[in-house]
Amino acid sequence: MESITSLQNAKIKEWTKLHTKKGRDTSSRFLVEGEHLIEEALKENCVDTILTDQHCPFAFPHTVLVTPAIMKKLSVNVSPVHLIAVCRKKKWERKAMKRVVLLDGVQDPGNLGTLVRTAQSFCFDAVICSHACADLYNEKTVRSTQGALFHQPVFYADLKDAIATLKEDQFAIIGTSLQSSVPMASISLQDQMAFVLGNEGNGVSQEILAMCDQNLRIEMSGFESLNVAVAGGIIMYHFRP
Repeated sequence: MESITSLQNAKIKEWTKLHTKKGRDTSSRFLVEGEHLIEEALKENCVDTILTDQHCPFAFPHTVLVTPAIMKKLSVNVSPVHLIAVCRKKKWERKAMKRVVLLDGVQDPGNLGTLVRTAQSFCFDAVICSHACADLYNEKTVRSTQGALFHQPVFYADLKDAIATLKEDQFAIIGTSLQSSVPMASISLQDQMAFVLGNEGNGVSQEILAMCDQNLRIEMSGFESLNVAVAGGIIMYHFRP
């Protein structure tokens, strides 16, 4: 097993850059922490290197023994972490789809990660994010997905172009809005459906809502709106294929 003891080691310096979006985008790599996330990454053959300062529970050929000081430098957790993996970003290919969720400027990493995890749970074929959304590989987003990002196709795109393509493929495009909307229960199931969820503060932009076939609102009392991840969970469960 390879061993690294110096904080000034070139590999450690390169892996530290993965704490930034620029570093992740440049290398197409990102860090995950903890046994569960690493196990999910291994299932999809996304792991380059596993780092540990103790015993590694995985029979992975490229495992590096490092010091606790190095683990602390690479970890973003307050509590000590004993397993970190350097992972490759997965490249997804477009395929035939029936259920899609589109995210218009969802900026909170926790919300984005939860929505990706929910899409995986309810068998949605893809999550399409606008370029104004949070970074999928931000450590908070990764943690919130609980490993779903290794199994759930996620794309970043111009939402106007994405909606135009989905319409060409005969998708019904359903926006979410309190204005000019119908109750969720009144929308009938269709073979191909895409649902647009919006920014935490401003909702779905008017420009995107204008491209939707109709808008839904979730029937509720007491409040006008829900957290976007909660609303997305309700919608994806209700319209799951």
